[in-house]
Amino acid sequence: MTLSDQQLDRYARHIVLRDIGGAGQAKLLDSHVLLIGAGGIGCPAIQYLAAAGVGTLSVVDDDEVSLSNLQRQVLYGEAQIGMPKVEAAALAVAKLNPDIHFHKLHQRITVGTSPEILAKVDVVIDGSDNFATRLIVNDLCLAAEVPLVSAAIGQFHGQIGTFIGWLSDAPCYRCVVGDEHDPDDCDDCATQGVLGAMCGLMGSFAAMEAIRALTSFGEPQTGKLHIFDGMTPSMRSVKLPKDPECASCGATAGRRD
Repeated sequence: MTLSDQQLDRYARHIVLRDIGGAGQAKLLDSHVLLIGAGGIGCPAIQYLAAAGVGTLSVVDDDEVSLSNLQRQVLYGEAQIGMPKVEAAALAVAKLNPDIHFHKLHQRITVGTSPEILAKVDVVIDGSDNFATRLIVNDLCLAAEVPLVSAAIGQFHGQIGTFIGWLSDAPCYRCVVGDEHDPDDCDDCATQGVLGAMCGLMGSFAAMEAIRALTSFGEPQTGKLHIFDGMTPSMRSVKLPKDPECASCGATAGRRD
């Protein structure tokens, strides 16, 4: 792909980076990222991916903008209250970077979601709010062999990991969380609370890891979990093992009870 003069100017700060350069920027422009959720994590991730010139963004969300979202979901304002989040996000992206192809998927990920949702997708970012959705997304990514960037937040904490569990030595998301939990449960920010700026940190981090997966800058971060403590503040990284008994990617794959 040849960059136009306008693109050379718009993405100049990427292009001068030795580990991205013109070739990396061209790759971003030709890439497709699917985001699960347009909430606290999805909003900053969408902004930074669009600004970075990721050519196609698809966003899945079945929710509408509410007043209580505005403390952390920075794509939206009071004028969008009651509007489907995917519609509001599409309007924001069009203003930010009109060259981006934005696909609105006003729906929820379920066990019946077609694998075709990942057709021609290069990376998935999951910022959903329950284990059931996260595990379905994990299995879809495994089947399609698409890297999964999974980000989560709770109160003053956040965590993020990139998973390519179809490889024999790499864990998937289920390797981390297992099956011994309520799949519909996750920390509920409505009752537990969440620091709005923490959403910004984790959403931006997710965008960075998606760009890393697309351009291969820096060191690979697959198979690691990065845990951020906003109270301290501090971050630690944990190397994750593959679970040989994982029902998604291990020896027991396909034999779930």
